[in-house]
Amino acid sequence: MTFRRYLILGAVMVGASVGDTFLSAGMKQVGPVSLHHLVGLLIALKNPWVLSGIVFLILFFASYLTALSWADLTFVLPATGFGYVIVALLSKFWLHETISPGRWFGIALITLGVGFVTRGPSYTNHNHDGPEDAITLPASPGESAALKKEDQPA
Repeated sequence: MTFRRYLILGAVMVGASVGDTFLSAGMKQVGPVSLHHLVGLLIALKNPWVLSGIVFLILFFASYLTALSWADLTFVLPATGFGYVIVALLSKFWLHETISPGRWFGIALITLGVGFVTRGPSYTNHNHDGPEDAITLPASPGESAALKKEDQPA
């Protein structure tokens, strides 16, 4: 896996973790919101923490889509599970939430699982024969418009 792909997975983890933490901080300031009074959700959008959280979650979503374009969902989702550690640390030290030993143990188990998942291949190779083996992608500056079979994710 390339350094660029590690950066994308890192952006998925950080974007989701920081976005969720910002949303939590903002909604604690806004207070309870009921589905029967959806105006409260619109009022929540005026909170800078909520808006910042939404921006980070949009960045998460863009990174997530990028990762899914070159790796299987069964690789991407568990591989970004380290985000649970980031959320726990942000919640404990920034939001001052109490995290029980059982939760820490669960987070540790998830992190161990991430280690197992990332050891396997990131992409299911569907063996096809012939010239259609090239995947045509929009060209970005400095990159080829098509991936050759040997350049496809393994």
